[in-house]
Amino acid sequence: MIERYSRKEIKSIWEDYNRYSIWLDIELAAAEAMEKLKIIPKGIAKKVRSKANINPKRILQIEKKVKHDIIAFLTSITEKAGPDARYLHKGMTSSDVLDTCFNLQLKQSGKILLDDLDKLLQSIKKQAVKHKYTLCIGRSHGIHAEPITFGLKMVSFYQEFLRNKKRLEDSIKEISTCAISGAVGTFANVDPRVESYVAKKLKLDVEQISTQIIPRDRHAQFFSTLGIIASSIERFAVEIRHLQRTEVLEVEEFFGKKQKGSSAMPHKKNPILSENLTGLARLIRSCVMPALENIALWHERDISHSAVERNIGPDATIALDFALNRLSDVVKNLNVYPINMKKNLDKTNGIFFSQRILLELTVVGFTREQSYKIVQKNAMQALKDNSSFYDKIISDKKITNKIPVNKLKKLFDFSYHTKKINIIFKRSLKK
Repeated sequence: MIERYSRKEIKSIWEDYNRYSIWLDIELAAAEAMEKLKIIPKGIAKKVRSKANINPKRILQIEKKVKHDIIAFLTSITEKAGPDARYLHKGMTSSDVLDTCFNLQLKQSGKILLDDLDKLLQSIKKQAVKHKYTLCIGRSHGIHAEPITFGLKMVSFYQEFLRNKKRLEDSIKEISTCAISGAVGTFANVDPRVESYVAKKLKLDVEQISTQIIPRDRHAQFFSTLGIIASSIERFAVEIRHLQRTEVLEVEEFFGKKQKGSSAMPHKKNPILSENLTGLARLIRSCVMPALENIALWHERDISHSAVERNIGPDATIALDFALNRLSDVVKNLNVYPINMKKNLDKTNGIFFSQRILLELTVVGFTREQSYKIVQKNAMQALKDNSSFYDKIISDKKITNKIPVNKLKKLFDFSYHTKKINIIFKRSLKK
């Protein structure tokens, strides 16, 4: 991932030094287990640890010659640690190290993403509570439907990201496995107790059965979850982009005093952060399909998944980390315009009360079909004339012959649409 969209903490997880450090931890943990089992001489792990020096540049130099990253790593360690290093990697295969390391990197990244989600949830919750009763129009198909509140919009996103947090927690657990089982997973050359020891040491679970690799359905779940979270980010971003349109302007991204919106038009204030989030969501989702395709490898393993994971591992997690933090800041600093929300509510002259009239007509004896026809006729005329829907209703004798005008007036009450908000908030913000 390019620097522009990288944050330091999560980026460091995917840097060469951290990866090689994890490789060394895995090799030394396996050596410790073999010492306890009296497979190799006692004290090997401690001696190698004290002498080993991780030198990414040297490892890459060796790899250029041997064309194998694990061999290059072990050779580099041996150069510093000496003859004792010959006991490293005993009975193991490269994927024991690579896969266990990759899973640990995903786990480390996942924990950062969980913190990001917590931060975002707090930002959303504050806006939800603040605008619990801020009336705005609800839209379906982009068309005015019925009144809701901006707080309810926020609660919808809050619950969605709570679900995303649960999905990510489950996916981190799914990916947190360790395999030290040898060339084709049979433990022919390595004791299963070594695997158990390494797993416990690294705070991972034992992979119940591996081939030469850890099964890739686990990884597919993890990256699919990242894709879902990215789609939720985009849903939020698209909402902000629509609501910031000049014709709507119910919300607006924060715009700094020295900020410029356009190189040509000084008047412009564009929702660039939300648009950027839409783009990042596309990038993150693009990692999902390759992860799914990585499940089907030849027999006990082929290498077709390797290049994919070396790219999507850092790219998807780093991009999502950036996106979650950006969205959190957008929500936290969002400019909300209740006056414009009220103006937009009033644009259609009350036709969104049509369902209340429809329902009341069915109560006083009309069939639903008759009620719908009467109300629709008045609503369409009010739209055409840009006139009051209420005036149309109280002028319709079919309606007033059944429902008194004073009762009809009560049907045009905004509080009718907000009377259950407390119930929604209590059950949605309880966590």
